[in-house]
Amino acid sequence: MTRKPQPSFTQLEASLLFCPKCREAMPVRKQLLLILPEGNKFEYRCTTCASTCGEKIEQDDDKPRILM
Repeated sequence: MTRKPQPSFTQLEASLLFCPKCREAMPVRKQLLLILPEGNKFEYRCTTCASTCGEKIEQDDDKPRILM
């Protein structure tokens, strides 16, 4: 009997990202940007200068979808 391996994690959260304005890896804050049909879009912003350092779309499988 072969068991399917369990995933080690479901999602990663960034705590440091390269900031193009500060020109080094900086701590970031995750901020909700948009609510989309395919999931929530988040933006990662530098805590020092507030520049955008990255984006991420998280799929929310628990939330029921309303299609029109």
